[in-house]
Amino acid sequence: MEIQREFDLMIVPTKGEIDVSLLSKKNLCLSVVKPNIKDETSSQELNTILTQYLETLSQRKQYHIGYPINMSYEHHAVLAPFLQFSLNNCGDPFTHSPVDFHSKDFEVVVLDWFAQLWKIEKDEYWGYITNGGTEGNLHGILVGRELLPSGIIYASKDSHYSIFKAARIYRMEIEIINTLANGEIDYANLRSKLLLNKNKPAIVNINIGTTFKGAIDDLDLVIQTLDNCGYSNDRYYIHCDAALCGLIVPFIKHAKIITFKKPIGSITISGHKFLGCPMPCGIQITRKSHISSLSKIEYIASADTTISCSRNGLIPIFLWYSLSMKGYAGLQQDSKICIENARYLKDQLLKAGISAMLNEFSIIVVFERPCDHKFIRRWQLCYLSNMAHVVVMPGITREVIDSFYKDLMQERKKWYQDGTTIPPCLAKDLGSQNCLCSYQKMHY
Repeated sequence: MEIQREFDLMIVPTKGEIDVSLLSKKNLCLSVVKPNIKDETSSQELNTILTQYLETLSQRKQYHIGYPINMSYEHHAVLAPFLQFSLNNCGDPFTHSPVDFHSKDFEVVVLDWFAQLWKIEKDEYWGYITNGGTEGNLHGILVGRELLPSGIIYASKDSHYSIFKAARIYRMEIEIINTLANGEIDYANLRSKLLLNKNKPAIVNINIGTTFKGAIDDLDLVIQTLDNCGYSNDRYYIHCDAALCGLIVPFIKHAKIITFKKPIGSITISGHKFLGCPMPCGIQITRKSHISSLSKIEYIASADTTISCSRNGLIPIFLWYSLSMKGYAGLQQDSKICIENARYLKDQLLKAGISAMLNEFSIIVVFERPCDHKFIRRWQLCYLSNMAHVVVMPGITREVIDSFYKDLMQERKKWYQDGTTIPPCLAKDLGSQNCLCSYQKMHY
């Protein structure tokens, strides 16, 4: 009941929010008893509902700052005609289907692009375009499990929930590693747990940008820790979850590069995040030598080691188009602008006395959780305990940031005007150097 009550509070319409009356379930209801009559009136009603919903989404787009989705693209104009075809990239992307309605040629070109980015030769990798980052993580852990059947998963507590989901699905043992204040894996804690379980192989999840704080684990230090603990290359498997930052760090000077030149097993990113795609999707790359047995499926005339057999054939076309239009220079520019805008927001918050943190090479600004659910809902913020964050994606301009900041400062005057409510202490969450609460000021 408490959860439902909190949810009810969150969906109260406020300024700039979705007008629930426009999306009434009564208007959207479908009947299996009364046949649909395709007359002019019913068609107009359907068009009205869709038009209103489109207007609502267009208005809410400028308030979408809490989740890592890039909606700054113009795909629809050029690629809309492909919606008239059902494109199914069934099975292995490198084996053509017996039917013509697929986009595997586009898929392989996209995979080749990422293989080149991550420095692995065409004949040395295998991969596919997934239905999202979670599927990529599930596949990466699955490959590790097949190589090291008795292996233990090691994942920091700030890892994406799909890693823990993989452990449940595959019924694998998992060791949850502590994190530092910035969200990075605690290397000392990792070392101690590796030594405790030295008799079993290790399947290690590395975060190239944690979900909430955007922390990047030090891959070199993790490899060094494994070596120091006596794990030979054939007794560990490293999966890199690079969902958001996988298309940022390769384009930033002095950032540590993700590469298959290092002893990693797989990498996954989300295509709908930094690059941008209207449908959730991901790119999964692993070493071809790890895919030892491809299962031949006679029905689809293809080998298949994907988790989902039928896959959206429109996605590779959208990703190919984005990569073709942006290119290396465009992604580099997007990365630079987003990092600069994230620093701008963090500096504005700190100047105003608001506790805030931004990890190096990250675009996720973590700060004090706003007091009001309506404000959180209006700006579609993601929150955790006393923290909230803004993900400064392409399309989140300085104007949007200034609008959010102005709104936040106005609301804070209401929240804290009587002195009975005070901002939370985030010293343990963000590190004492990033906490500006009154307790910290008094302490120092």
